[in-house]
Amino acid sequence: MKILSLHLLRYSMSIIYFWFGALKIMGISPAEELVFRATHWTGVHNFVFFLGIWEVAIGLFLFIRKLYWLGLTLLFLQFPGTFSPLFLNPEDCFTVFPYGLTIEGQYIMKNLILICAGIVLASHLRKPCTKRND
Repeated sequence: MKILSLHLLRYSMSIIYFWFGALKIMGISPAEELVFRATHWTGVHNFVFFLGIWEVAIGLFLFIRKLYWLGLTLLFLQFPGTFSPLFLNPEDCFTVFPYGLTIEGQYIMKNLILICAGIVLASHLRKPCTKRND
């Protein structure tokens, strides 16, 4: 179960990121408005589309065994942005600050488990072989 659980974790994260990213690319993501309100200050016209491509890339890289380290790298680079609405638009995330979460706030907070899953996967990356000079 130890080995199988790591594969299931990696593949399930791959599916989730690919799917959520594809929804953003197609313009049918329920999170699109939330992302726009939190990122409009960047001045990037199609930031939601860019984020969708980023998430699809995470999903693809997590799926490909030799590239899943790259998927984890993109995943960890993305996390600060996923929590930005909590600070930039708290009215979107809380009914009663700090514990009354809206649906959007719950959607954001679920990323805590994705962070932990990413840490678990990263902890099982193999170190590159190095020659010993004894």
